[in-house]
Amino acid sequence: MSDTQQRIAELVKNNEVLLFMKGSASFPMCGFSGRAIQILKASGVDPKTVATVNVLEDDEIRQGIKEFSNWPTIPQLYVKGEFIGGSDIMMEMYESGELQKVLGKA
Repeated sequence: MSDTQQRIAELVKNNEVLLFMKGSASFPMCGFSGRAIQILKASGVDPKTVATVNVLEDDEIRQGIKEFSNWPTIPQLYVKGEFIGGSDIMMEMYESGELQKVLGKA
């Protein structure tokens, strides 16, 4: 496992709700990342409690997370160490109530 993959694995393991995104929760730098934060808010999660990783600040993480999850796009949400998906998956799960269950907010 590369150093980058190991760093990502540690982040995923050590944060209950983790969002790899462009920008930060208070200043998303792409529409999909902003939408992911809004979905988390709508699900009852305080954005201040979400660990975020700004992939624009670290090109190794930006590329490495795509390999780690085998998912080509960002943002990527992890809850309790499990890969959930990007903003489209998050929206589908939110609309069905499944995301709130995963987040413990149902």
